[in-house]
Amino acid sequence: MHPLLRINGLSIEFISESGTTIALKNISLSVNRDKILAIVGESGSGKTVTALSILQLLPKIAKVTNGGIIFSEDGKKVIDLTSLSKKELQQIRGDKIAMIFQEPMTSLNPVFTCGHQVAESLALHKKLSTADAKGKAIEWLRKVKLPEPEKVFSKYPHQLSGGQKQRVMIAIAMCCRPSLLICDEPTTALDVTVQKNILQLIKDLQEEEKMGVIFITHDLGVVSEIADNIAVMYKGEVVENNSVKEIFSDPQHPYTKGLLACRPILHQRGQRLPTVSDFLETTDNRRQTIVKQHTPYAATMVSRQSSMALLSVKNLSVWFPVKKNLLGKSLSFTKAVDGVSFEVKKGETLGLVGESGCGKTTLGRTLLRLIDPTYGEIIYNGMDLTKKPISEITHLRKDIQLIFQDPYSSLNPRLTIGAAITEPLKVHGLYRNEKQRKEKVMDLLEKVDLDGRHFNRYPHEFSGGQRQRIVIARALALNPSFIICDEPVSALDVSVQAQVLNLLNDIKKEFRFTTIFISHDLSVVRYISDRIMVMHNGKIVETGNADEVYFHPKNEYTKNLVASIPGKDINYSI
Repeated sequence: MHPLLRINGLSIEFISESGTTIALKNISLSVNRDKILAIVGESGSGKTVTALSILQLLPKIAKVTNGGIIFSEDGKKVIDLTSLSKKELQQIRGDKIAMIFQEPMTSLNPVFTCGHQVAESLALHKKLSTADAKGKAIEWLRKVKLPEPEKVFSKYPHQLSGGQKQRVMIAIAMCCRPSLLICDEPTTALDVTVQKNILQLIKDLQEEEKMGVIFITHDLGVVSEIADNIAVMYKGEVVENNSVKEIFSDPQHPYTKGLLACRPILHQRGQRLPTVSDFLETTDNRRQTIVKQHTPYAATMVSRQSSMALLSVKNLSVWFPVKKNLLGKSLSFTKAVDGVSFEVKKGETLGLVGESGCGKTTLGRTLLRLIDPTYGEIIYNGMDLTKKPISEITHLRKDIQLIFQDPYSSLNPRLTIGAAITEPLKVHGLYRNEKQRKEKVMDLLEKVDLDGRHFNRYPHEFSGGQRQRIVIARALALNPSFIICDEPVSALDVSVQAQVLNLLNDIKKEFRFTTIFISHDLSVVRYISDRIMVMHNGKIVETGNADEVYFHPKNEYTKNLVASIPGKDINYSI
């Protein structure tokens, strides 16, 4: 009997005016019915190209130079997907083979309701009437555990949360009961609790429908509990392909070992994280040095922060009106931040963790007066920022900086990175002339491990990790005393994440600034922080030493966050 899907020696090139790029090199994979194959690798490894090639969704510049993709729904009749016409492929896409794309907001049509988009697939492939398609669509919205599916049917994508949109995408992909489901990074940047729910939902539906699944991710920990087999991809090649048990207990390829080792969850606070490049070194001596250098140690970190509070927040509240009467008086509010009090000591890294919508980003921006508080006090260096007009605290902007969650959207696409980093120096009148400012910027680029030759390049010419380094350099340009990092590593590959976390630790030692580190990932927050605050529904529900909160949580919400961390109980040998 033939496997459900078999990729035989597939090679793909991208041919453009600027030259030829080899995307896939002779890869071979197979997916069986009722099994989950995880394809793991960093950005650029070829995993998404592999997924798109199955449904022939690659751009026109892509050319298959070798191999084939064989699909066999019943185990007897085989179809080479690379040889089908557009019309033949249309009959398979969404019906026999379905795909959940990485970003649901860009995959869902914003002008149609969520229910319409589920029903559309049913009407197209199953030839159902409008009424029957609606009934089936609501049934599937219920099956993917969306609350009040009848109401969700009539809602538009922008009215749903990220996790809810992802569930709608799963309903669209699953409603025609495909034999093969392809999931392309379906949980990237989602909260750990939402991620856990989505993973469990996919696993449950896979078992219920007895289908094969290809699950693509950059994080081995994510698939540790749901996959049967794992294929590791690196630079367009499959470098390791084995069962989950074998991959985690006895990884063979240095790249696989690097992906496993660089996760912050495996290391103590402040300990330098290994990166994939460390493991790709060829000499045995270098490998032994890495293992010795990065093996977790038992000693407890000694905190060096001052006992003096740099920032003191008292009963801070930020309420947004959601309903007003005819006279414009607010009748009800969303309490994004609700009576929050805490202190941040000089030199301390305070982690702020919680799910999307808990109020952590609103809190961070309110501290900078980018959002005005409703009540409360924000006392920075003895000055109550809530009592000062914006014009009087403008000079503090150079002392308090923010590293945004999405570096690409926070950089002006029309400015070179040199100009973007130079801009705050000009605004605050620092250094005498352009030559001195450029020297400062070149020095900053070097400190964040970027080449000075990048000075005249634009943001789109950099990878995600490089752009994150650029916005860190821009934040450091004014020598701030206090930096708020808002989800700076949430959407990065695990190895790039390790590089950025190492960088933050290095520059913190050199520049000695105070930090609030905001994230939904408790394992990352535990690694980078001295203390942790856990936020839920606008309130701080738990505060304490980073290791205490992580290893011995007291609040039920915190316990749930810890329990949702993927792969936290996995042991492996480097």
